[in-house]
Amino acid sequence: MREGLFIRKNIDKWKQYQSEPATDPDEMAAQFTELVNDLGYAKTFYPHSKVTQYLNGLASRIYLGIYRNKKEESSRIIRFWKSELPLVVRKYHREIACSFLIFVLFAILAAFSAAHDENFVRGVLGNGYVDMTEDNIAKGDPFGVYKNEGQLSMFLYIAVHNIQVSFFVFVAGLFISIGTVWQLFSNGVMVGAFQYYFFSKGLGWKSVLVIWCHGTLEISSIIIAGAAGFILGNSILFPGTHKRMFSVKRGARDGMKLMIGLIPIFITAAFLEGFVTRYSRMPVWLSLFILLSSLTFIVWYFIIYPIRMERRIKASPLTEPL
Repeated sequence: MREGLFIRKNIDKWKQYQSEPATDPDEMAAQFTELVNDLGYAKTFYPHSKVTQYLNGLASRIYLGIYRNKKEESSRIIRFWKSELPLVVRKYHREIACSFLIFVLFAILAAFSAAHDENFVRGVLGNGYVDMTEDNIAKGDPFGVYKNEGQLSMFLYIAVHNIQVSFFVFVAGLFISIGTVWQLFSNGVMVGAFQYYFFSKGLGWKSVLVIWCHGTLEISSIIIAGAAGFILGNSILFPGTHKRMFSVKRGARDGMKLMIGLIPIFITAAFLEGFVTRYSRMPVWLSLFILLSSLTFIVWYFIIYPIRMERRIKASPLTEPL
C-alpha cells in the first residue's frame, strides 16, 4: 500500500485518538493495540517516514496513559478542570458561538417588540410580576423582588431551578436541536423583555449594575448549555463517518462534560443572587467589580484558555500533526 493511501485510510482515526483521548481503560487499551498495529506496518514499509514518527509519539502517549502510576482521585478532578473540559470547550467553540448569537438575536427582537408594543412585556413576564415591580418602583425600591425571601432559601431554590433549566436546554437537543433553539428563544425573549422594561423606566444602568452581578454567570451558562444541546442534536443529525449510535454517545458524553462544568457556575450565580443582589444600593465600584470579574472569568475560561491549551498541545512534539 502506498504511504499516501495508508494515511488517508487512517488519518481520521488517528486524529480522533489525538483530540479525544480515551478515559476508559479498556477503550484506551483498544486504541493502543490499534496504533501498535499501524505503527508496525509503518515501520515495515515506511521506516524513515514522518508518519512513523507521528504514530510512535501517539502510541507512546497512550502507553504512558495506560501504565502511569495510579494517582489520587483528586488528580482526576484537577485534570478535568485543567485540561479535559477546556479541550471539549475548544472543540465546540462553533456551537457556543451559534448558541450565543441565537440567544442575543432573540433578546434583541424581544426588546424591539417591547418598544413597539406596551403589552409585550406583560405578555412575557406576566401581569403579576410587572405589577409587583411597578409597585416596588413607586416605593423607591425597584429591585425589591430580590429581598422577598430569606437568603439561604432563595439561594437553594435558584441554584436548583437554574440547574434544571440548563438541563432542559441540553436535553432538548434530542429533538434534532430544534428543542434547544426553542429553549434559547424562550430565555432570550424573557431577558430582552426584562431588560427593556427597566430601561423604559429610566432604570437601565441601575438594572445592569444590580441584575447582571449574578446574571453574567447565569445567562452565560444557559448559552453554554444551549451549545451542549446543539452538540447532542448535531450528533444525531450529522454522524459523519461513524455509526449514528456511536456519534450520539460521543455527543451525549461531550455535552454532559459541559453541563457538569456549568454546575459550579450556576451555584455561584445563585449565591450572588441570593446573598448579594438583594443589596441593590451597594457601591457602584463593587457592582462593577463583581460583574467584570464574572465576565472576565467566562471569557478567559471558555474562550482564551481553551485556545491556548489547544495551541500548546499542537506544539508538543508528541502531537505534531502530519
